[in-house]
Order: sequence, then C-alpha cells, then structure tokens
Amino acid sequence: MTTLRSQVFARLGLPILFSAAVLAGCVSVGPDYHEPDTPVPAGWHAVSGKGLAPDPPDAAFLSRWWEGFGDRELTALVHEALQGNLDLAIARARIREAKARRDISMAGFLPFLDASASVTKSDGGDGPSRSLYDASLDARWELDLFGGTRRSVEAAQASYESSEEAFNAALVSLCAEIGINYLNLCTYRERLRVARLNAANQEETYRLARNRYEAGLADALDLEQASSALESTRAGIPVLEDAVEACLNRLCVLTGAAPGALRERLSKTPGLPPLPSTVALGVPADILRRRPDIRRAERELAAQSARVGIAASDLYPKLTLNGTIQLSAERSSELFSSGSRTIGWGPALSVPVFHWGTLKKGVEVQDALLEQAGLSYRATVLSALEEVENAVSSYAKEAARLENLEKAQVSAQKAFEIAKASYASGNTDFSRLLEAERTLLAAQDSLAQSKGSLAVSLVRLYKVLGGGWPYRPAGMEGARGAQGS
Repeated sequence: MTTLRSQVFARLGLPILFSAAVLAGCVSVGPDYHEPDTPVPAGWHAVSGKGLAPDPPDAAFLSRWWEGFGDRELTALVHEALQGNLDLAIARARIREAKARRDISMAGFLPFLDASASVTKSDGGDGPSRSLYDASLDARWELDLFGGTRRSVEAAQASYESSEEAFNAALVSLCAEIGINYLNLCTYRERLRVARLNAANQEETYRLARNRYEAGLADALDLEQASSALESTRAGIPVLEDAVEACLNRLCVLTGAAPGALRERLSKTPGLPPLPSTVALGVPADILRRRPDIRRAERELAAQSARVGIAASDLYPKLTLNGTIQLSAERSSELFSSGSRTIGWGPALSVPVFHWGTLKKGVEVQDALLEQAGLSYRATVLSALEEVENAVSSYAKEAARLENLEKAQVSAQKAFEIAKASYASGNTDFSRLLEAERTLLAAQDSLAQSKGSLAVSLVRLYKVLGGGWPYRPAGMEGARGAQGS
C-alpha cells in the first residue's frame, strides 16, 4: 500500500536528495578552525649559566633523558613505572573512552535500522482464540545538511587527540617524578653518610675532651659542649632515615607496587650520578611543538571550535529520510506474503520556529567557551615559558652555588684539622674546635644537598622541555605518542 507521503516523495524525492547531497558537501555552519598563531620570544633570557647552550636538544636523547645519568636502577624504575603506574593506566583508559566517543559520532553519517516482532493472542470467549503476528522494520537517515554531524566528528576527533596528549603529559610528569624521587633518595643517603661520619668524628672529639677533663687539662664545660654537639648530630639521623623511607614508598607507588616492595632492592643505591657538562635548551618555539600540555590545550581549543558549529546547526532545518515495512498476519506462515505487507517511506523536515531564543543562546554559550579555551591555550603557553625560564635559572644558580660550596667544604676541612690538632696540644680552647667542627658538618651537608638539588634541577629542566615523550618501552600500550601526529 502506497501512502500519500510516498506519492509526494516519488515526485520530489530525487530533487530533495540531490539538493541534500550538494548541501551536505558544501555547508558546515560555525567557525572553521585554524591553529592559533602564538608569538613567543626568540630565545631564553636565563641562558647565561655555565653548561647551558641554546643549541637544539637531541630529540632522541630528550625522550630518554634518564639514560643520560648512567644509572641502571633509575632506568629500570622508569620502565616499571611506565608499565605499572595507575595514573598512566587511567590516562590510557581515557584514550579508549575518547576513541569510542569519536566512533559513536561518526555513526551519525549512517542510516539507522530498527526491527521488532510480536505475537498477540486473544481469547474469543466461546469461539477459538486468535493469534496476530506482527513484524516491522524501521529505517531513518538524517542528512547532514548544515554540518552538525561533521562538526560533532571534528569535536570528537579533537577530544580524542586531546586525551592522547593528556597521556603524553602524564608520561612526562611520571618520568620526572621517578627521577626526582630516586635522586632525592640518593641525596638523603649521602646526607646520612655525612651525618654518621660526622657523628663518628664527634665521638672522637668527645673522647678527646673527656681525656683532657680527666687529666685536669679542661673543665666540664668542654665535655658538655662536646656531648651536646654529638647528640645534636645523632638527632638529625632519624629525620634523614624517615626521608629515605618516604622516597622508597613513593617510588613503590609510582611503579604500581605496594609501599615497602622496593625496600630490599633499593637498600643500597650508588652515589649521585655525574651530570652532563652541557645542556641544550633549544628555542621557545620548540616548546609549542613538544610540550604535551600545550598540544593538549590546542586540541581542546579545536574541539570547542567545532562545538560552536554543532550548536549553530541546531538553528537550521533538519531533513530525515524515513522508511517503514510493517508485516501483520494471523498465521506465521503468512507473515511474509504480499497481502500482509505495508510499506511507507518519505522525507521528514524539522524546522526550528520558536524556541524562546534558547538555540541562539546555546550558540552564545559555546562561543563563550571557545573564547575561554583560547585564553586557556595562551595561558598554558605562557606558563610553559615561565616554567622553562625558572628551571633554567634554578639549574644555573645551583651550579654556581655548588662551586662555592665545594671550595667552602675544602676550607672547612682544613680548618677543622688545624683546630683539632691545636686543641690536642693545648694551644687553643675547645670552643674554636667546636665551631670548626660545626662549620665542617654544615659545609658537608650543604654540599651533599646542593649536588642533589642540581641533579633534581636538571630533571625538572628536562621535564619542562617536554622530555620523556614520545618514548615507549617495548611492549608498552598507550597513545600514538608520535611527535607531530
């Protein structure tokens, strides 16, 4: 049976379909996205320290910066973290979610088909019962006249790419956090070694003061001062031991293990590794291409630009092609006979007429969000430039500080040896020996801290330069991670 709508469509359907096809290929309302032109300085202002160079960094080295420390345990921990870290696993799952959402949006280009079937039995009272068999097939296809579906796919694709960049950003942060905690562990253990060595030296000083006191060559003040200095040094040892435990536990969690799992394995760590003589920084423009957080902000901007088009498409008519096949019979064997079949098909046009301005306001909302996304992108770029400038300055200043501390430690050692020999021969009082001893302890501890701080500053510098990405160890699943993808 042909309906009136089918007869009308028989006359007008082809022209409508042709026009729809032309419109679908030409019209996409809303702004067309263009990657923002972001001006950045030509070079870094802080590049004035020893060992810093404006040369372009080696991309392969920067993606595996931890290998430059030459520490097998550090490299192993990074690999374990990339495989087992839970935050990274969450970021990986979000990529799968975004990919599925993108695939859902792409289904909007295709027709939808629904099928249903039912059997109804009715009691005829004194007569026989009757059965009615029904089956139907419904099809609908919304033509993308004004690009709403295309914009939806654009937004979903950009969001998918944003999730990949979020994964890359999490990877960069994770590698840096592993490096920082491992180097802090080495630093605290070096400070522990210094503290225990000084405690042993102060025990010897205490015995010297006690011997002189027992011989009547010194008074009780010298003995008590020596005891006070020794116990003060001993009191600092548990604080450093606690810091070691905190670093160990943090490394466990970062690698996806329970706290304490790495205690035996990392019971002994080598000293702080040597640092490179030169660190290549490149130019600020490299940051825009390399930093995953900037790339993510740019993809979020692209997604929001497409969402403006989605909202704008709601202002325009929507054309849907519908088709129905209805089958109905009292016997199942007759369900597919020609007499039980009803077919209907034709277009349906939906035109927004009066919505109290909500559709236009919806466009305004998305446009305001687009402005926010643009400002957020610019803020991300500025923040990245600030982080690099600060990291470069910190590294340079700490390197200069380390040179001074190395000289101070040498002088403090000589002063302590002179004061100790002079006190033992009775040529000076105990307060000068005690002061020299305290100065030596402070110099040695400051030197150990500075060495660790310089190594950590280098890791932070690698991080803000985007180091750690797009590295993938063998067997690791995750985002595409290819630069420029």
